[in-house]
Amino acid sequence: MKIFNVVFCVLFILFAALQWNDPDPYIWMPIYLYGAVFCGLAATGSYYKGWYLFGILAYLGYAIYLFFTKDGVLDWATEHHAENIAGAMKASTPWIEDTREFFGLFILIIVLLVNFVHASQKKAKKMRKKMMKIG
Repeated sequence: MKIFNVVFCVLFILFAALQWNDPDPYIWMPIYLYGAVFCGLAATGSYYKGWYLFGILAYLGYAIYLFFTKDGVLDWATEHHAENIAGAMKASTPWIEDTREFFGLFILIIVLLVNFVHASQKKAKKMRKKMMKIG
């Protein structure tokens, strides 16, 4: 888990840095830095289930919005035939930006979910050990 979290901490810092020239860096830099901070803490063995859950729910809500909004992921998939999102972003293709943002949130949600599950398992294991000592 340490390598997993170090890798994603570095990636999320890079993703945040790449947002500098984005039209809305004040939204996306904190989103990615949130993931970086909690991956960095997890890499040191500090897990915060409540904060993972908060991030998962917040990002899931925003991802759902980006999925269904006009020029969102659903429009990209249906009306624009899943056009290549790796190309240049133009004012005439706003669905590319929303789709990229959706997949960024998806990555964050998965990473936070992995840490949430790991933290839950770690806590359950600690509780079992405690119960074994008592019993």
